Amino acid sequence: MDAHLDVYLKMRCKFRASQKLLRDSRKCGTESETSLLMYQATMILRTIETDVADIMTDMSEERTEKEIMTFALMHVNLGLVYIDAEDFKAAEEQFMKYLNLVKGKEQQQELVIPVLSTLNHLGLIWTTWNQPAKAKMFLDKAEQIYKDFTSSDNGCKVPIPMEWNFTIEETDSNLSSTEILEGSYTCTLYYLAQVYKALNDHCNSAVYCHMTLSRQLGRNGIAPDLDYIEWALNAATLSQYLLKNNLFSARHHLAAASYVLQQYETILKGKTESNGDSEELAAEWENFKHRRADVARCWAKYGILLMSESRNNLLEDDETEEKSDQSEDADSSKSKLTNDLIFDVLEKEIESIASQVTDKYLLDFDDARPVFLNVQQWLKQAKEYYTLECHASDYISIVQDVSQAYKYLAFFEEHEDRRAKMHKRRIDVLESAVKELNPHYYKAACRQIWLELAETYSDILDIKLDRLESFNNAVTSQAFGKINHLARGSIQNLQLFIGSLEEHDSEPGMKEFPDDVMAPALRSYFYLGILYQKMITHDKKEQLINTENSINAYKFVIDYCDKYPKATEMMKVKLSHCNELVTLLKIKIDKLKLETSN
Repeated sequence: MDAHLDVYLKMRCKFRASQKLLRDSRKCGTESETSLLMYQATMILRTIETDVADIMTDMSEERTEKEIMTFALMHVNLGLVYIDAEDFKAAEEQFMKYLNLVKGKEQQQELVIPVLSTLNHLGLIWTTWNQPAKAKMFLDKAEQIYKDFTSSDNGCKVPIPMEWNFTIEETDSNLSSTEILEGSYTCTLYYLAQVYKALNDHCNSAVYCHMTLSRQLGRNGIAPDLDYIEWALNAATLSQYLLKNNLFSARHHLAAASYVLQQYETILKGKTESNGDSEELAAEWENFKHRRADVARCWAKYGILLMSESRNNLLEDDETEEKSDQSEDADSSKSKLTNDLIFDVLEKEIESIASQVTDKYLLDFDDARPVFLNVQQWLKQAKEYYTLECHASDYISIVQDVSQAYKYLAFFEEHEDRRAKMHKRRIDVLESAVKELNPHYYKAACRQIWLELAETYSDILDIKLDRLESFNNAVTSQAFGKINHLARGSIQNLQLFIGSLEEHDSEPGMKEFPDDVMAPALRSYFYLGILYQKMITHDKKEQLINTENSINAYKFVIDYCDKYPKATEMMKVKLSHCNELVTLLKIKIDKLKLETSN
């Protein structure tokens, strides 16, 4: 084997030379220099391919299987360098040659590590080529090989480093072969999570993300080499998928993310005490504050959704008790996720963090209030990093979350005055924010806030009108003034939204709205019609003006749907109302004109 070992070492030197050329090519100032170095690296790789082919042909039957498998590993090394050169087709060919040579022997202790590495790289290549189903085939095989190799039925074998295995793939020399195998399998799970996401199988993607995060923690708590920030961010991100499926076990992942960040903060404090301030440490603190704010925002989303879903649950009709088999299957799938996605090694440590907010539906104000207070605290913490001056878009999103928290809390409040005050608080925070924004640069954010302000003014208006009915005729002019003020506030914000959609050009006629704003634009006109009719006045001329404004708003919806038929289906129910109301209001106008003329 000495002669072959000598050849192997020479080939290894060629590998190193090709890698250096590839690294140097990335530092070149001109395209011609880069192309020349890439060409030289490729030529070296071609000579290695020839060397490997000659050696494999020259391998006599007297050679041991271990020697053959050792030289076969050169295909893996070639594939790795081709990946470095971004020649994925050549890399794929080399990896496939290796798999063909070791076919049926993947479970051997000397081969399991390079086989898993090869299958992982093939999964990455096919993912790069936007072929997730093909990538999944290789990654599934890697997962099965690992499970079979480590199963108790297989005797729990330990991988053995291959003799003369001078692989160029960089690994931590301090790691044992078992640790390298476990690391490769963790990569397999991570890649499978991405593949399932690309295949729109979000349930399995979540499961594999969780499995990856669990393995990164280690078996006895937080692993020494854990990337605290990345892990916490990934756990919090996974919680958002669980939230979309109304799985409040997301609380467990958020608690784990918060706990890991707490541990990292302790480490940073220790570094600061020992070494003082430095530019590098300041950057670490900045990154920590950034991601702590992100996790706080995820917590806030959890609390807001909990309040929202609790409201929906209370509003559901009793008639919806019967569920289809499909719904039962979906619930069963969600239940499985809820039960299985737990970080066992952290369960005791994070219990106190998780218990700060419930994972059960809220039934009344006493249930909702502590959730609301937690949401307020989380959003306050998020605003410490996401300021209006430095992160305007994120700041506005946080302000909107504050508004939503008040909105859902108001649902649980039975007292009318207190409910109205909660909506008034929404108006205060939204108006304060939108005043600071330039509508030209933050058009989308301003539009969202204008619509929400219109809705909020309307919510308070409805509360006041309901209360007005209970007083019958005992209503003061001051009460009328408040109602009209609220109606005008809603109208003004709808007009601001509509005004931001208008095209300022010389072409006459009704313009078509972009698809993304067509529905809110037409609904805005519809609600304008309603709001003008909610205004209260004893002056017949003002009533006439309000009624004409109302008809004009309804007619806009009718005329728009006539001109652009695709809007008809979108506005089907409201369009029918518009037609009915225009007919009725025309009668009212005729009556008012007659009364004002006398």
